[in-house]
Amino acid sequence: MQTKMTNYIGMYLDAAVKLIGQINRQEIEATIKVLVNLKKKGGRLFLLGVGGSAGNCSHAVNDFRKICKIEAYAPTDNVSELTARANDDGFDTVFNKWLEVSQLSSNDVVMVFSVGGGNIEKNISVNIVKALEFAKKVGSPILGIVSRDGGYTKKVAKVSIHLPISEPELITPLSESFQAVIWHSIVTHPKLRS
Repeated sequence: MQTKMTNYIGMYLDAAVKLIGQINRQEIEATIKVLVNLKKKGGRLFLLGVGGSAGNCSHAVNDFRKICKIEAYAPTDNVSELTARANDDGFDTVFNKWLEVSQLSSNDVVMVFSVGGGNIEKNISVNIVKALEFAKKVGSPILGIVSRDGGYTKKVAKVSIHLPISEPELITPLSESFQAVIWHSIVTHPKLRS
């Protein structure tokens, strides 16, 4: 049993090291460029995610506000509104309806943290897909940190940072872990840090 656990930890950490070497640094730099522009024009940043990615969005909102002085929000931080919308209208529309009330515009940016990026056909993270459809409609730039094939987020994003994880059993934990690694590299970057 001890050997099996030691092997698992080694496999996990080896996969993390491998992933670090495969992340496209130009995608991170391009994301920073979009956020620098957002900051200069005084736009807002809206972070979308579900599950563990929603928790990451909450943490990232703090960092973008405190470290970068970018006005940032995550709809999942308001559990009363989130659950009321889910109850009254269905979970598929909780994000796009929230963005409508927030008067999302082309001056703002929507950033997605997601393992798969959303897929209507497979009925996965449909709420993210609908929110991105709304963002496209109003001309709001879209950013993402996604894994698997990147899903809908990767298809429509101005910049999507892809996490190419090849170990199926590690996709979710490594995706969510590396969302944090990447957004911390962004918020502490000298071009954004205040």
